[in-house]
Amino acid sequence: MTDIHCHVSAGDDAVREWLVGRDTFGYHPWDAESLELEPALAELRRRLTANPAAGVGEIGLDRLRERDISPKQRELFERQLALAFEFARPCVLHGAKCWGQVIKAIAERAKGGESPAPFVCHGFSRSDGLLGEIFRLGGYVSVGPAVLNDHAVNYRALVKQLPLERLLVETDRTEASAAEGPSVREVLAGTAAVLGMDAAALEAIVDRNFTRFTGISL
Repeated sequence: MTDIHCHVSAGDDAVREWLVGRDTFGYHPWDAESLELEPALAELRRRLTANPAAGVGEIGLDRLRERDISPKQRELFERQLALAFEFARPCVLHGAKCWGQVIKAIAERAKGGESPAPFVCHGFSRSDGLLGEIFRLGGYVSVGPAVLNDHAVNYRALVKQLPLERLLVETDRTEASAAEGPSVREVLAGTAAVLGMDAAALEAIVDRNFTRFTGISL
């Protein structure tokens, strides 16, 4: 079983975790204003060079905290994305309230002749035409704990639109929330229920997707 995005080890040996800070390296958009970009990006390059199996993330753009995306936040994202393409590493994307701009950045690089780095949209909750573009570019979408909310009708409808071969699952758990939040197995079981599938069958599909996305065999 795999958790494509969390910030803590759940202590379950049966769960392979794709952890921010351990198996991926990158700077969250919330950190942009506090960083000195050149030393930060040099450190990211060093870590990716030293860890050939590591991914990039979570990286992206964010309009949750501020109405406008600052030039520094945009530069941080663009340059981290460039490293993901250069190293051909899978990346975990963040695009709260601005997914269109995040996906456009991927598309622009692909249009320029670069092969898209494998990417997963973490926390994606939009149900508009972006899905087609995400999948055209070879991206994945991870299903999170919202699928367990009986009132999240729109989110569950979105989950039903995801091709099985492009679906991953996540908890986005942190050290602070690990004890209270749902486990990755609960998220997977809830996803299977929404899709009308057997949980074991969906787990096998998600594990294959994980291997395709990361290059890591389970």
